[in-house]
Amino acid sequence: MAQKPTVLVTAAKLAPEAVAMLEAVGYAVPCTSGYPGEAELLAAIAEHRPIAMLHRQGLITGTIMDAAAPALRVIARHGAGVDGIDLAAAEARGLTVTRAAGANSRSVAEHAMALMLALLKDLPSVASGMREGLWEKTSRMTRDVDGVSLGIVGYGAIGSKVARFAEAFGMRVAVHDPLLPPGPLPGPGERVEDLRVLLARSDVLSLHCPLDANTRGMIGAAELAALPSGAILVHTARGGIVDEAALLAALDAGHVAWAGIDVFAKEPLEVESPLRGHPRVLSTPHLAANTPRGAVGMATGAAESIVAVLAGRLPALEGAVVIPGGLAAARASAP
Repeated sequence: MAQKPTVLVTAAKLAPEAVAMLEAVGYAVPCTSGYPGEAELLAAIAEHRPIAMLHRQGLITGTIMDAAAPALRVIARHGAGVDGIDLAAAEARGLTVTRAAGANSRSVAEHAMALMLALLKDLPSVASGMREGLWEKTSRMTRDVDGVSLGIVGYGAIGSKVARFAEAFGMRVAVHDPLLPPGPLPGPGERVEDLRVLLARSDVLSLHCPLDANTRGMIGAAELAALPSGAILVHTARGGIVDEAALLAALDAGHVAWAGIDVFAKEPLEVESPLRGHPRVLSTPHLAANTPRGAVGMATGAAESIVAVLAGRLPALEGAVVIPGGLAAARASAP
């Protein structure tokens, strides 16, 4: 009996709806462990010889692609960010890369707003005081959300939703996104071309841009210093965008009052990382998209992309964007 063609999932599990979609057209769907390293990926490729990879965790490098040749034809990203895939290597090898853009956008936007509201209301320290037996009714003041200046970097599927949510709370929204075409924004917010100008007026800075050569380390010591004293940073994009050492220094100095962080330069975040226990950091383990709708949407979007590409057609599901190997195309379609 012939072996079924394989779609290798680079994570410990995949939403059952996506597994069923792939199995219905005759694919086997094995998984690696969570956050597989190169050695595990190479072993899994040698065992399964996948024709497609559904990428959730780990790094897909040229070495991995070469090991999977000549069978591998498509790499489908479980989500929007493709920084874990070497796009130049994929282009050089003629591989198609897809991403499930927009499938998790509402989930991530809601998470960003949850972090933002919690920090504006000082909830982590208030809750800590309650656990310690304090009753700070008269000794502590929080902040009104109405009228707070929010700076958004990146106005794609997620950033634009954050802008709409923030507008509903009465926040003053400004946006910086050099990837947008010229002209008015397609939604709420004032467009600001100069990042430093945006930073200087942002009581809260929320990051929603892709990680690439242009944005890696984009928010460093100088950018954090440009924020108003007491500003809040909300980060649900990609860890490498923020210089974490500079952020810790700004938090310790009190210039940045709070940081709400869902993404980190190295994941999983090391147990000994000072970001884990910092009293001015509200952190979550890169789970902003982990809602039933977000998780299923990303998984089925990636699965549909694989089925479509292997059948020689474009994906039909909304949010399944094909990146034909080009770095410029990836940036143009980034969130």
